[in-house]
Amino acid sequence: MLIVALLDQVVLLMISFYTFLLVFRVLLSWFRSIPWDNPVLAALSTITDPYLNFFRGVVPSLGGIDISPIFAFLALNVMNYLLRSSLYRMIAMG
Repeated sequence: MLIVALLDQVVLLMISFYTFLLVFRVLLSWFRSIPWDNPVLAALSTITDPYLNFFRGVVPSLGGIDISPIFAFLALNVMNYLLRSSLYRMIAMG
């Protein structure tokens, strides 16, 4: 039981960290002059773009505005909620 709760907490922490990376990536995408060949930014792009590209392929742009990150964040929040509720349910059961 303790191992499952610990594993659940690690996954929740990873989701939170990935959400932070996505926010950073989306905010940086607003600036066209950022050098994406910088190793740190290239690594950020490599980590976050496959997830964002999935939603870009599913959600069409709205008048030239890419709204797919909204759905990407929504999916992460739903996953976070489901994991958190399952963790609380396991703790309550004892």
